[in-house]
Amino acid sequence: MTAETPRRTLLVTAAAGAAAALAGCTVYGRDDDAEAGPEPTATEPDDSGEQSGGEVLAATSDVEVGGGIILGDQGVVLTQPSSGEFKGFSATCTHQGCTVSSISDGTINCPCHGSRFSIEDGSVVQAASGLTADTQAPLPEVPINVDGDSILAG
Repeated sequence: MTAETPRRTLLVTAAAGAAAALAGCTVYGRDDDAEAGPEPTATEPDDSGEQSGGEVLAATSDVEVGGGIILGDQGVVLTQPSSGEFKGFSATCTHQGCTVSSISDGTINCPCHGSRFSIEDGSVVQAASGLTADTQAPLPEVPINVDGDSILAG
């Protein structure tokens, strides 16, 4: 006796797989009518010597001066525009929701449509094709805290 998979089961399984694939393409957190991102946060070290809370994102030594790192799993970009000054930004490009892929020459770069953002404040240095720096939103700032040699989610 051979076991055959009913046609209905195959169709339901295929539909569920297609729905899951489409859900992976959804862009979250984008609201074209929204005001600017969250209020800037202090990124100065906590002199109390105590952990100020939050998940440890990276060591300060992981972020080079004039550059940064992209933490794709956390959706965060950490930069150090000048020595001892650390910034956090969303790793999601404001054009079409792609994850930024590199940091070079003072900019955070999106591979999808050429957007480039300042490591200092997330402002648009080069807008995606068809947009201008005035019509494309900057990368939203992400709150972080520096505690000793650790950069923490704020």
